[in-house]
Amino acid sequence: MQQFASDNYAPVHPEVMAAIVAANDGPAVSYGDDPVSARLQDRAVEVFGERSRIFPVLNGTGANVISLMVAAPRWGAVIASDVAHVHTDENGAPERVSGLKILAAPSVAGRIGPDAVDRYAGDLGNVHRAQPAVLSLTQVTELGTVYSPPDLKLLTDTAHAAGLRVHVDGSRLANAAATLGVGLREITTDVGVDVLSFGAAKNGGMLGEAVVVLSDDGGAAGASADLGEAVPYLRKATMQLASKTRFVSAQLLALLGEPGTPTSGTGEGAPLWLRNAAHSNAMAARLRAGIEAAGLTETVRITCPTDANVVFATLPRAAADRLRAHARFYDWAPGETADRVEVRWMCSWDTTEADVDGFVRALVATV
Repeated sequence: MQQFASDNYAPVHPEVMAAIVAANDGPAVSYGDDPVSARLQDRAVEVFGERSRIFPVLNGTGANVISLMVAAPRWGAVIASDVAHVHTDENGAPERVSGLKILAAPSVAGRIGPDAVDRYAGDLGNVHRAQPAVLSLTQVTELGTVYSPPDLKLLTDTAHAAGLRVHVDGSRLANAAATLGVGLREITTDVGVDVLSFGAAKNGGMLGEAVVVLSDDGGAAGASADLGEAVPYLRKATMQLASKTRFVSAQLLALLGEPGTPTSGTGEGAPLWLRNAAHSNAMAARLRAGIEAAGLTETVRITCPTDANVVFATLPRAAADRLRAHARFYDWAPGETADRVEVRWMCSWDTTEADVDGFVRALVATV
């Protein structure tokens, strides 16, 4: 059975697996004081800028929780979209573990604008309200859309002017960079992002993500003056410090590339993060084009822009259920009527053109 349910379903990329095997060469100092993790730090400086510090963690929820905790005081709050992963899909972990309240702002196609900051900035100084301290953005958004560099710069400038730090949940940051045709730095450090949750598992990794501190400037009163100094302690306290950190670092290094290698490019010369993301994006574009070329748009209605590696659509519930005999995928939301449902079709680094074309044929036969 094919899968279009999640890029988490994909296997480990062979280059990542080879990096893990290479790291498994004799003993190494634990908890990140190993040569692989040292090279990863050097690479982070090349990719994200000279002030960058990277901290491998075990999963994306952990990366988000640590990032938000380090960027906000204990009494702070986080402005995020109403569909943000930190708000809807982490079982309240940012609130349960960090004690930070999520302030949800209405989104359009998954994105929020400067008005999300304005919506809550008036609460600053009001002892009866949670104090906004961080603006959290998801890139790619939960609805598969992308923030452009100018949009990000406007958002970070607005947040910083209000005294807020900016966090990016970058579980699919690579896909956004591939879509925009830019490097990772251009949509993080260069637009004023303070702290990043960098994703690996959805883009060819086995397990593990990273907290990347990009800046120590600005921020809410009471937050850590030095984000990078606080992360190691929060990483341990939140059970996100791997004893054998080298195996997480090896995966991140395989995706980002060894120090001295190009940080962008095309074809085989491109870093693995870009090759994988560009391919999964292309497969989603092929899927959407196949649906449109098959003349299915009246029955299968595309509901969101296909900016990255996912297609959202509504179709009859009965057809969706029949289609699951061919491929696994998830329902996303109710459809326009009770007999329809919105679904999410996600492509991965290992999705092939044959997979996509076969799925389109099954869709034609089903609806």
